[in-house]
Amino acid sequence: MVTSKKSTSGRAQDRSKVAGGQEHEVRYEAKKTGASAAEVKQAVKSAGNSRKAVEKKLSK
Repeated sequence: MVTSKKSTSGRAQDRSKVAGGQEHEVRYEAKKTGASAAEVKQAVKSAGNSRKAVEKKLSK
């Protein structure tokens, strides 16, 4: 029998990324930047999922 030891701290969140497929993250970023959800999704598609890159793209 093989047992694996699980971490007690769980999985770390990566707050420096924007998950374009997660509606709550898209809504949060849209509210934060004043952009629409569609604009956020397009920014993630074109600039990548780095939060800084997405915010920079939306500020133009």
